[in-house]
Amino acid sequence: MPPAPAFADVTASDSTLRRFLHGLPGVDTVGLEARAASLGTRSIKTTSKAYAIDLAISMIDLTTLEGADTPGKVRALAAKAVHPDPTDRTTPRTAAVCVYPDMVATAKAGLAGTDVKVASVATAFPAGRAALDVKLADTRDAVAAGADEIDMVIDRGAFLAGHYLKVYEEIRAVKETCGERARLKVIFETGELSTYDNIRRASWLGMIAGADFIKTSTGKVGVNATPANTLLMLEAVRDFRAQTGVQIGVKPAGGIRTTKDAIKFLVLVNETAGEDWLDNHWFRFGASSLLNDLLMQRQKLATGRYSGPDYVTVD
Repeated sequence: MPPAPAFADVTASDSTLRRFLHGLPGVDTVGLEARAASLGTRSIKTTSKAYAIDLAISMIDLTTLEGADTPGKVRALAAKAVHPDPTDRTTPRTAAVCVYPDMVATAKAGLAGTDVKVASVATAFPAGRAALDVKLADTRDAVAAGADEIDMVIDRGAFLAGHYLKVYEEIRAVKETCGERARLKVIFETGELSTYDNIRRASWLGMIAGADFIKTSTGKVGVNATPANTLLMLEAVRDFRAQTGVQIGVKPAGGIRTTKDAIKFLVLVNETAGEDWLDNHWFRFGASSLLNDLLMQRQKLATGRYSGPDYVTVD
C-alpha cells in the first residue's frame, strides 16, 4: 500500500520520517494547558445543554474490554446502545459498541438491523507487544467477524525508541488489512508518551500512515484522555486537513465520566477543529460509565428532577 503522495518523500526512510516529525513545531505546554483550561470554563444555555447531551450520547463507543466479558454482557451492552433509555425512545443511539475480537460476532448479532457500529480492539490490545503477523491475524479475524471499525494500538516501545518507520509500517499494514470494510482508529496511549511533543509527532505519524481516527488511550493506564492532550490532537487534525484536504477523526478515551466532562470536550472540538467535527463520524468518546450520567442529566432536563439509582443500568 503506497504512502499518501504528499508524504512519499517523508516516509522514504527512518531518517526522513524522523526529520519530519522532529521538525514539527514544539508544543507550548503552558499555552496548551491554559487554553484547554479556559475552554473548559465555558457555560452553555439549557437548550444548548440538551443538544450537547444528545450529541454526546450519539458519539459514545459503548465499551467493555474486560477478561470476564461474556456473550450475555455483550448482548446487554448492544441492547443498551440501541435503546440507551428504554423509557424514552427519543434518546439517540450510541455510535458503536467496542469489544474484543472474539466478541465481535456476538455484538454484530445484537446490533443487526441498526446503524450502531461494532468496533473491535485488535493488534495485541492494550500493550501492542506482538509480532506483526499476530497483529494482522487479530485484525483479519475481527473484520471477518463483522467489525466495522478497528481500534489498534501502536508499539509505544518502538515509538519512544525513535523507530518511527516501524510504527508507520505497522499502521499501514493494519490499514491495508482493514481494507474498505473497516475504519481504522490508531491508539497512541498518550499517558505513556511522556511529552506533548511526542503526542504531536504520534498524531502526524498516525495520520500520514492512513488512520481514519486518532485516539488518545486504551483506558488501561493511569493517565488517559485529558482536555490538553485532546486539544493537541484536534489541532493536529485541523492542520492536517488544511494541508491535505483529508479529514481525520479524534477519539478521547478513558476517564471521561460525567456530562460536564463530555461538554468540555465538545467545546474543545467546536473551538479548535470546528463544527465539521461535531458529528459521530468524526468524533467519539471511548467510555462506558459516561452514558449513565448523560442519561440522568437528560432526564433531569426533561422532568426537572433526578431519577432514583435504578433509573440506569449498571454496566
